[in-house]
Amino acid sequence: MISYFVGSSKHSLWCLFFRNMADQTSVNRLTVDGCHPVNTSVHAFFILIYSLVFLVGLLLNSFTMKFYFCRTHHRVSSSLTVYLKNLTAADFLLCLSLPIRITNYASSSTTILQLHCSIGIPVLYFNMYTSILFMGYIAANRYLKIIHPSGTHMLQTVRAAKILSGITWACLLAPTISFIITFFITQKPQISDLRHCDSVFSASASLLGKGIHTCLGIIFLVVLISLVFFYYNTSHRVLLAQQRRFSSSNSKKLVKSRKNMLLLVCVFCVCFIPYHLVRLPYIFLLNSHSLVSVVLFYLNEVTIMISVFNVCLDPLIYCFLCKAFRAQVNLRMPSRFAQINIQPVNKERKSSEEQLDTLTPVTMIQTSEL
Repeated sequence: MISYFVGSSKHSLWCLFFRNMADQTSVNRLTVDGCHPVNTSVHAFFILIYSLVFLVGLLLNSFTMKFYFCRTHHRVSSSLTVYLKNLTAADFLLCLSLPIRITNYASSSTTILQLHCSIGIPVLYFNMYTSILFMGYIAANRYLKIIHPSGTHMLQTVRAAKILSGITWACLLAPTISFIITFFITQKPQISDLRHCDSVFSASASLLGKGIHTCLGIIFLVVLISLVFFYYNTSHRVLLAQQRRFSSSNSKKLVKSRKNMLLLVCVFCVCFIPYHLVRLPYIFLLNSHSLVSVVLFYLNEVTIMISVFNVCLDPLIYCFLCKAFRAQVNLRMPSRFAQINIQPVNKERKSSEEQLDTLTPVTMIQTSEL
């Protein structure tokens, strides 16, 4: 079923076309914005994908949270551990925000839509960009480990990592809270049949949102450039080490560092570049009443879904960067296989015991005859 938004007296030919189509199907909807056709049949697809991401991400990040926060007598031993713990917390909170988004796709209630726009979306973006920054910190930490193997740099200390983490959470939380407050103070009168957040935001909330997203886009570019720089310099050092024939141990460490950096860059690019290529054009061109705004609407929904998939890929980073986490996973995996293989082993033992029982009387008879 296709629902359409018509809300202005000055329509373009595109809006008039969809309005006529809506009149023919008797599913015309009113909003305070422009004309944005929304194919609600794709909502089932989004519900399915987001539900799978939510379940898998919650399972993986719950295991990671238990590893980092629930171990007894565990002391933070490195700055990398601090960043990994904060990245885990951001991913876990992002998972918890997904049910609101799933419910919004499944429901046509304006109350659910307002909850999604006022709480769900700001929390999702807050945790998404927290993850982006901590991925940048992890890459910088690995690069400093190559330059300063002894760990003497000030930014490699646990204290510096904790301070930087606290500042990061505070700096991203402040605009998130300010946007939520602005939304509730300046929200529009409730209108029925609203289907997307841009029709709910007031002019001041929309302007604040554009400013926040512009700043977040700059943060993304800085982190992306930093990741590319770190990977390029790491690869260059590996090449120099191979040409100068350094010791095999140093060369192996550099190669491993390059692989870890490549993993970070790949996860970062796959999850976040498509979203940022679409997001800023979407914000500024959504209400242009043209085919471009319609295409951007759907592209924005798809790229957000790809970005959220990051919560399922980050555990790969933990496995490659944290030896203790990798060891914990290896301990869990054999135990599962042992439980699976326990029955075949018992059957083999029983069969061998039965064979021994049958052979024992025969051997006793033979010995007595001798």
